[in-house]
Amino acid sequence: MSEAGCRPGCGACCIAPSISSPIPGMPHGKPAGERCVQLDEDNLCRLFGDPRRPAVCRAFDFDAELCGERRSEALARIAALELSTTDA
Repeated sequence: MSEAGCRPGCGACCIAPSISSPIPGMPHGKPAGERCVQLDEDNLCRLFGDPRRPAVCRAFDFDAELCGERRSEALARIAALELSTTDA
């Protein structure tokens, strides 16, 4: 990967994982695979830098191994991580 950091327009971390804490517009959080309502049409978080942004979202950071080389890899890898941490 040539640059370290989030890919503009990726949004995988706002779609693939479940979020159990309240999000403005989603008071019960969101299930895995559902697009967050705060993800805009350019796949950018409307709450980035906003104190209302859930702590789990603030803690989620770019990781080259997890995010891979492209958005499709990020979606698949985050979804797999979600499945591996879900109680069966």
